[in-house]
Amino acid sequence: MSKLVLRKVGKVFGDLRHPVHALAEIDLEVAENELAVIVGPSGCGKSTLLNIVAGLDRASSGSVLMNGIEITGPGADRGMVFQSYTLFPWLTVQKNVEFGLRIKGTPPGERRETALRYIKLVGLAGFENALPKTLSGGMKQRVAIARVLANRPEILLMDEPFGALDAQTRVAMQDLLLSVWEKEKTTVLFITHDIDEAVLLADTVYVMSRRPGRIRTRLKVEIPRPRDHRVTVSPEFASIKKEIMEMLWEESQGLNISD
Repeated sequence: MSKLVLRKVGKVFGDLRHPVHALAEIDLEVAENELAVIVGPSGCGKSTLLNIVAGLDRASSGSVLMNGIEITGPGADRGMVFQSYTLFPWLTVQKNVEFGLRIKGTPPGERRETALRYIKLVGLAGFENALPKTLSGGMKQRVAIARVLANRPEILLMDEPFGALDAQTRVAMQDLLLSVWEKEKTTVLFITHDIDEAVLLADTVYVMSRRPGRIRTRLKVEIPRPRDHRVTVSPEFASIKKEIMEMLWEESQGLNISD
């Protein structure tokens, strides 16, 4: 059984007189421990789709199942990492990572032990007592990832988490995510507009059409793991990237600038 299954998912905003069809007939499956990535043109509904999986929004049609059970709202089995860091500025790194565990009633000793483990995992050992304002953008996103992982979600949902970072930091964060995923084997559904990022990270890349967003194609990325940025110069990488670029170019034709 797949960890996550979407069947004929559609989303319509607005009213009956002025409907905006954001998503249509989305079919998608993510297996246990898979790292799946969605790419598509701007405005195709990628973030809307992720919000539906997170339970932050409801589909207008179709079904979204996790472990065979329909998703009807937010849950601790799904952890969300946004492009913005969403840290509490008045809490230290350790207290930010402990936050969800404290809400769940985890005993203090266990909270501390878990937080320190994930702080170390994302490469921030020594910064436990730092406040977010003293951290760089990449470090803040590491804290956000550690906080989500500390809650041990069954699936990690990532909405362009590295989109606000400079190029060098983004490369470092991509390699960090690959390293963390290799260790934790958490199921991941990742949204990005960056084709290189998609191919580097993914077991499977889903390419969406322009609005209303549909799954245009599903590509398996057979590049061996473990991976890092050295694979981006390989012929296999270039071939997959070219195929995705051509599909997105076709989708961009006729796309209004307001989309």
